[in-house]
Amino acid sequence: MDELFPTIVYLLCFITSAICAGLLGRAFRRTTARVLLWSAICFAFLALNNLVVVIDLVLLPDAVTLTLPRHLLSIAAVSTLIFGFIWDLER
Repeated sequence: MDELFPTIVYLLCFITSAICAGLLGRAFRRTTARVLLWSAICFAFLALNNLVVVIDLVLLPDAVTLTLPRHLLSIAAVSTLIFGFIWDLER
């Protein structure tokens, strides 16, 4: 039970982020509001980050540490959203 609960939480975080990215992308195609595009890209990076968390902490816990890719994906997600907000503010 001790190892099952974190695995379920990590997988639910991945699934939720991926669904959010998909829904935001679909909404962007319908409305072409650019903030939806930047948010969809951000959530896609967050979904990838959560997938790497699952791989790092559940599938390969002792083999190799994937801390650097996890942090880089998090930075990419936040940077994309900030860039998108600044880009749209200037327009």
